[in-house]
Amino acid sequence: MKTKKILYIAAISSLLLGYASCKDEDGNPYPDGEGAVTVSKVYLLDASDTTGNKEREVSFARLGQTLRLEGSGFGGTKKILVNGYETYFNTALVTDNSLILSLSGSTPVAGADESVRNKIQFVKNSNTYACDLVIRAASPRISSISPSLPQVGETVKVSGYNLEEVSEITLPGDVKVTDGIVNAPEEETGEWFTFVMPEGVTESGSISITGANGQAISGAYFNDFDCFITDFDGKGELGSWSATWKTDDLVDDPLNTGRGKVAMLIPHLGETDAKYENGINPGVDHIEFWATAGNDNANDDWTRMTSKIPAETSLSELAIQFDIYVDGVWNETGQLEISLANNLNSYGYGSANASPGNSGVVSGAAVWIPWFDKSNPEVFTPYTTDGWQTVTIPFTDFGEFADDEAHTFQEVIDLRNNCSYKNFEVFASNANIKVDSDLTIEAKTFDTKIYIDNFRVVNTKTSVVKDF
Repeated sequence: MKTKKILYIAAISSLLLGYASCKDEDGNPYPDGEGAVTVSKVYLLDASDTTGNKEREVSFARLGQTLRLEGSGFGGTKKILVNGYETYFNTALVTDNSLILSLSGSTPVAGADESVRNKIQFVKNSNTYACDLVIRAASPRISSISPSLPQVGETVKVSGYNLEEVSEITLPGDVKVTDGIVNAPEEETGEWFTFVMPEGVTESGSISITGANGQAISGAYFNDFDCFITDFDGKGELGSWSATWKTDDLVDDPLNTGRGKVAMLIPHLGETDAKYENGINPGVDHIEFWATAGNDNANDDWTRMTSKIPAETSLSELAIQFDIYVDGVWNETGQLEISLANNLNSYGYGSANASPGNSGVVSGAAVWIPWFDKSNPEVFTPYTTDGWQTVTIPFTDFGEFADDEAHTFQEVIDLRNNCSYKNFEVFASNANIKVDSDLTIEAKTFDTKIYIDNFRVVNTKTSVVKDF
């Protein structure tokens, strides 16, 4: 990191060769200059540019960038304030017509007082002069959308970085949203915003936003059910054998959002005539599966998805998404396991099928435990949902693909098609969690009402919108 910084400073310095500051006889740059400051142009000094355009005129600037201001009257400047924040500048790099200024990462943006926001102020002995320049934080990024397959009227939460003051959202099909946008409060500013899903969105893809820090574009998975696995309403036929739940075990969407039939993770929970009326006992490693039809069903050959997701796509860009609603609080016990094929011989956290590097075992499973953090295993975080939310499980969380090697979507297709039974499976486990030889989290009765729906494969790759 130190080497990079030195190289960057050297590169900026190379842009300034031949730049001579004007000084008095004692070597002080314009100590008594009281002329009015005017800024005619602002240039970004971009030492990393590979096109040869290392200095370009800009109409806005981001924190951390180095600028050259062109104009008159810079001599005699004592202090510079950006958005009201006193910003260091090197007086040796000042002439009366040009000034070099680096924007501190500590400069307030959305939190700046309105009277000084988007202003650079030049303080002299007896006067302060100001110029207008839009100041933005680092480029905004969208990291998640939930739910990403919303029904009309549902509230959608978009999370990420530097998402301040979002004023316009463009949904697939060029559907604009400008009303009803709720930005995060001051203590979480830039971390998220919400909007209500409008009518008329029939296409899938990315959403883009415009806010105080510019534009951001999400991965192309919003409203996307092209690569479906199952929706429990006819897309993705369910399997039916002794170890599975059946279509008769499906329930109506408890929130009546329009999702139709959904699957309860522990079917019949709370009904007096059901096998799991009181939940799953501690230590039960799995119950019956929710499974797709498998070998004889065309939907279970995921080669069909390559018209939307090329076979050579890196698994680092792909994930399985599904919708979840938790009626209550999920904490201290219970796991959800997903298997890419019906080849399991061990179940739950740390099992061979969910871990890489097990010789002779097809490790095509992932275990999701939202209340548990393996980096801090003795502290539990209760998991709740406000309505239906989207869960994203990267393919790199599945045992077979969790190593450091590059894998492609074709390998997922091959794993499934080469198994004796290629049913996609989802089920509840209430196994103990063996963290290591010294720590095991003992399961309790698992009786949380959890509903799941709309399993699909999506591309989550995002990109930063470049300013130039």
